[in-house]
Amino acid sequence: MDDAVRWNIKVSKRADRSVRGFLAQRGMKKGDLSKFVEEAVQWRVFRVAVEQARDSFSDIEQAELEKLIDESVREVRAEKRGRVE
Repeated sequence: MDDAVRWNIKVSKRADRSVRGFLAQRGMKKGDLSKFVEEAVQWRVFRVAVEQARDSFSDIEQAELEKLIDESVREVRAEKRGRVE
């Protein structure tokens, strides 16, 4: 973590014991708690973003949505290969 910032957070004793026990079972050390929290936050943000995206496309037919996704994937792949279609 090159650009790390310090957070002061408060969790229940139960959550603290649970996560520390989880980390200990996997051979992780005290310093790994920060990595664990960061990963958990990133996954939560991702899941919320996916839910919001799904909600915003809920009124579109499945076939139309798949067509939009396929077109977007083709465009991104073309850009990555250095050519735009």
